[in-house]
Amino acid sequence: MQGNFEQGPIRPPSEAKSLLIRLTRGCPWNKCAFCPTYRDTKFSIRTVEEVKGDIRTAAAAAEKIRALSQDCGEGGRVTERLLHALYGHWADDGVVSSVAAWMYFGGTSVFLQDADSLVRKTDDVVEILSFLRECFPSVSRVTTYCRSRTASQKSVEDLRRLRGAGLTRIHVGMESGCDAVLGFVRKGVTAQQHVEAGRRIREAGISLSEYFMPGLGGAKWSREHAEHTARALNLVNPDFIRLRTLHVKPGSDLDAKMRAGDFTPIGDEDILREIRLFIEHLEGITSRIVSDHILNLLEELEGTLPEDKGRLLEIIDSFFRLPERERLIFRVGRRTGSLRRLSDLSDRELHRRIGAFVDGYAHRGEGSLERDLGRAMHRFI
Repeated sequence: MQGNFEQGPIRPPSEAKSLLIRLTRGCPWNKCAFCPTYRDTKFSIRTVEEVKGDIRTAAAAAEKIRALSQDCGEGGRVTERLLHALYGHWADDGVVSSVAAWMYFGGTSVFLQDADSLVRKTDDVVEILSFLRECFPSVSRVTTYCRSRTASQKSVEDLRRLRGAGLTRIHVGMESGCDAVLGFVRKGVTAQQHVEAGRRIREAGISLSEYFMPGLGGAKWSREHAEHTARALNLVNPDFIRLRTLHVKPGSDLDAKMRAGDFTPIGDEDILREIRLFIEHLEGITSRIVSDHILNLLEELEGTLPEDKGRLLEIIDSFFRLPERERLIFRVGRRTGSLRRLSDLSDRELHRRIGAFVDGYAHRGEGSLERDLGRAMHRFI
């Protein structure tokens, strides 16, 4: 059943319930210093027939799942009871498992992989989107990653054709709107290209999700990184601004720069100050800010501009009003997965346990806790 069905290694957290359909393998740029995800993958464009074959395979799996649902008395629905039965029948079939989980969560959203699906010809993507809708009429949302350089080279008319064929949202890794930072991390795009790409996507009527990476400017460019990125986003007014805090991955080019002394990372509290400065400089836009990644210290930084701007700044300020020990306890709780929001500090038993954990580091030497918190973050990237 599984055949040659392919799925790439990553997707945005917001696409956790989406069916993954792979249009390309790897990244056509593949030089960003902070990202080793595709470093060992040669970029290639899958043929339209290969992609259609995956869609057919997924559609056949959906039919098998619906048939088993009928046999189990679930009326074609995918329930928890059916999932247990499915795993008993086809536990080793990745296609069935993926499609079943997708159907369980509604079967309405699809994410096109890998890093830059729209680098391929517009006609090909339109054909694939049309075939996808033909095989899965229930799909109401189709999203993808796209590099700003790619989007800035697509005409608005091409983007409108993609929208008409069913593409509803594009995720763009802006990371920074500061040209000095973009050049240092070899992003392969300028701030002006970010702006041009975002404007074209918005003009075409496609929902736009832009990603800002706090910390990417390091100690040297922290202020410029925050202010210039806000300035670029003010010119775009994307639907979403998603925070993706930098964590330098061991083995990445940025890690090598850090070890060579060419990059000085900033810690959690300085990153929060940078985010505050960034939000302060967002003006005249109606974007929704989302903090939907485990690497972000404050998950609760979510709201719509301009009405929630003051509340978002107050959340950050409330963190800094905490005593130093409380801030450390929250950081440890967040990085170990015990705490999600500042209000979780009111859980006395949890607070006591994390506090005891922090105190246990008192005799381990300066920097040992920070080092271990860094190691804990490695598993999230």
